Amino acid sequence: MSKPIPTQPGAGTASPPMPPAARWALASLSLSMLLSALGTSIANVGLPTLAQAFSASFQEVQWIVLAYLLAITTLIVGAGRLGDMLGRRRLLLAGISLFTAASLLCAAAPTLGLLVAARALQGLGAAVMMALTMAFIGETVPKARTGSAMGLLGTMSAVGTALGPSLGGVLIAGLGWRALFFVNLPLGLLALFLAWHHLPPDRAAGAEKTGKAGFDTLGTLLLALALAAYALAVTLGRGSFGPLNIALLLAAALGAGLFVFTQSRVASPLLRLAMFRDRVLSASLVMNVLVATVMMATLVVGPFYLSRALGLGTAMVGLVLSVGPVISALSGVLAGRLVDRLGAPVMVALGLAAMVAGSAALSVLPGLFGLAGYIAAIAVLTPGYQLFQAANNTAVMVDVPPDRRGVVSGLLNLSRNLGLITGASVMGAVFAFASAASDITAASPEAVAGGMRISFAVAAVLAAAALALAFGSRALAARPSVPACPAPPRL
Repeated sequence: MSKPIPTQPGAGTASPPMPPAARWALASLSLSMLLSALGTSIANVGLPTLAQAFSASFQEVQWIVLAYLLAITTLIVGAGRLGDMLGRRRLLLAGISLFTAASLLCAAAPTLGLLVAARALQGLGAAVMMALTMAFIGETVPKARTGSAMGLLGTMSAVGTALGPSLGGVLIAGLGWRALFFVNLPLGLLALFLAWHHLPPDRAAGAEKTGKAGFDTLGTLLLALALAAYALAVTLGRGSFGPLNIALLLAAALGAGLFVFTQSRVASPLLRLAMFRDRVLSASLVMNVLVATVMMATLVVGPFYLSRALGLGTAMVGLVLSVGPVISALSGVLAGRLVDRLGAPVMVALGLAAMVAGSAALSVLPGLFGLAGYIAAIAVLTPGYQLFQAANNTAVMVDVPPDRRGVVSGLLNLSRNLGLITGASVMGAVFAFASAASDITAASPEAVAGGMRISFAVAAVLAAAALALAFGSRALAARPSVPACPAPPRL
């Protein structure tokens, strides 16, 4: 039997002001989110410079980005669970410290191999930061302001993503590639100072704190291996799909099967399988994957369309691509306030409806109005994404028990990362197939424009599927259970 949907605190009424202590705590969480997002995007712009500095191929320096993303994807659920068990404050402080120290190691790395290893450590710190920032909202922010807090975290994530390429370009031009990582040191120390002074102390964790239940090391390892195999399967090959990719997918399926098998047999599982019977949680995770897949299409397809079909130069392409993150940054806080005022379920539906409209517009408007049509469609799609994120995260996290907030936050972040990874492969393949070009970099403008239309038509279908799932899951969760019919009396 599914639980009834809780009424969103503050829905339909003005939210109370946030206490000063909560504001400072939220500032520390926001800076942690900014740092983890900045770590994802700032290194990309430096790959050509790094390839030259280490005399390496582009495929080799790609591991600088891949190591960071793999560490986050494979470890974020385990990091959230560990925070639930050991205390979120102490683990978040450790995560910020690790991220900052690993940034110093990245900046000082003498070889490419050591740089990749340091980036993996940095990704571990980022996994802790991403998993626990959302989990901390329930302890630091009044319940009626949960949506605003989630919107602010979304804004900081968008700011970090948008700031990375431009800041990285300035740092490389002025100070060299090592400055890409040195810049994290003052920001990391500031985040550590704020978290140390303003985050609430850890609460006792009950039975798990006393040692009656331990950390599920085997389950964590199996999940990490399955996720790593899947991520590599859809990432390696740059669009081709060969025997290695198939082997990795089979390894991922085997690892996932073993993980599910072990979770039903250990005393303290990493994930309690019964939690997925909650239709709202399960639907929210699936919607997160679909929405992230749609958003990745703008990053995969957009640059080719702008450069090949519209003939824009590199600088102009970068400027146009920054429009989406900038709109996200500007709309995130407003989206959170709307969630607090009108309720999360309504805002999930409205956000997804805007994403359907934005994806359909990207399929049609650029062909009619060129660059103006592209920007207009992005201006519809991106606020819809921010509204969905703030509402979906609020709907899931607002009533999660304190001892499960870390792992549920980790699942939300994991589903988003899996959508981004999958979207890069799937939407790239759809774009290449729709363009009917063996080499997309040499495709004609007409072929690229055709690929653009079909790719975002597919994206609109995915967003519509997420919208249908939103309505279906809320209706099922709200439906009262039917009592069992009593047995007829014996005559």
